[in-house]
Amino acid sequence: MASRRVISRLINASQHTACPCHGCAAHSHHQQLAAVSQVRSMATPVQTVQKEYAFEVAGSNLRFGDGVTAEVGMDLKNMKARKVGVFTDPTVAKLKPMETALRSLQSQEDLPFEIYDQVLAEPTEDSWKKAISWAREHDFSHFLAVGGGSVIDTAKAANLFTVYKDADLMDYINAPIGKGLPIQHPLRPLIAVPTTAGTGSETTGAAIVDITSRSFKTGIASRALKPVLGIVDSQNTESCPTAVQISAGLDVLFHSMESYTAIPYTERTPRPANPINRPAYQGSNPVADIFSLWALQTTVKYLPRIAKNRDDEEARKQMLLAASFAGIGFGNAGVHLCHGMSYPISGLNKQGPKYKHPGYEVDHPIIPHGVSVALTGPAVFQFTSPSSPDRHRQALAIFTNTTISDPSISRIPDSEIGAYLFEAIARFLDGLGVPRGLKAVGYQNKDIAMLVEGTIPQRRVLDLAPGIGDFVGEDGRHHLTRIMESSMEY
Repeated sequence: MASRRVISRLINASQHTACPCHGCAAHSHHQQLAAVSQVRSMATPVQTVQKEYAFEVAGSNLRFGDGVTAEVGMDLKNMKARKVGVFTDPTVAKLKPMETALRSLQSQEDLPFEIYDQVLAEPTEDSWKKAISWAREHDFSHFLAVGGGSVIDTAKAANLFTVYKDADLMDYINAPIGKGLPIQHPLRPLIAVPTTAGTGSETTGAAIVDITSRSFKTGIASRALKPVLGIVDSQNTESCPTAVQISAGLDVLFHSMESYTAIPYTERTPRPANPINRPAYQGSNPVADIFSLWALQTTVKYLPRIAKNRDDEEARKQMLLAASFAGIGFGNAGVHLCHGMSYPISGLNKQGPKYKHPGYEVDHPIIPHGVSVALTGPAVFQFTSPSSPDRHRQALAIFTNTTISDPSISRIPDSEIGAYLFEAIARFLDGLGVPRGLKAVGYQNKDIAMLVEGTIPQRRVLDLAPGIGDFVGEDGRHHLTRIMESSMEY
């Protein structure tokens, strides 16, 4: 109050000074400005937080084709690999993709390798630590991952902590959960051979892990983690069960939707003082937009076909392309609310509802990653719609198989786009047999506060969320609660 009285007196005095032209507006305005300047000189200096002004484009080298997994032995030989650490999971270890990869490795002279086939679906910090310990014992010069996102992410972590032999897992886990230290030393070359069309992990520097002690997922994000080569072989998803293909496809869908609607990179703060600190997840940008939009269009067209017939060869090929394209999109722009909220949804399930998704042959509760992301999808994009009505209108046109110039889309007021998009996403998910909201997987209203608490630490993605990341000091708790409430059932 005292400061307000000082300001009032100074401005008042400026207005009533003894001036021969007291009625002169210009003179009076000049004196008011001088008074305000005097007040500002008395104020505590405020450090200006600069917004980002640049974005970077990073992605793995990719090779697409039927049967290209057979080339991986030659690739590693061409890289002059001394010893290769091969990562897979117990299921993929028995399937054709791994058989092809091993035959390729064995065809090369003097190319020793060791196999780790105990990767856990939906990895935990304990499963990562076991894989890291195994890798540290062998001093590999190169790494090969054959499997879905869980396998590729585990191989990324093993690679990182092989180079940083004395580091603790939390040293590189994203802040504020871990220290989020920058990766400053080159890692060993990693080749990724995806066997699902979903995570896009073959293109990104992200690795996700379930921190079971805190009942949510987080990860490590750095361009240094990117595979040097992604081998995208359409034959490798032939044996993938329908339920797994649908869940993986949902991940593609929301990678593309979230990256396309993330805050613009120019709105992200703070601007890094050193480019090594520029995050991999930067906000929407012109390059990521192209990849994300194509992936969204392709997924909406082809994922329902896979749900009807998992042997639809064209649909499988297109979904593999979409997964990699979405990976390039979100790998450079980032994801936001659906992913941030999915981490406690899947993490808390182990102690809470203990939901086990049909079609997954595992001996533990599981809400597959793509499903956990999709559960909040309708409510999330209703919430983010006001931030960029044109982008959400474009998404609505894609879901309704038309264009933004179609009168059925163009006539919708900006203020109503979110409600229409909510319904369009919900219908699409219905057609894929996705559970209709959090109640359908066993959560209750009393769990909302706990789910929100598990989301709040996910700053890496929340800070890219429209309505949260572009408001200084906004932790999003109120908005997250409303979104969770709207996601209970629909």
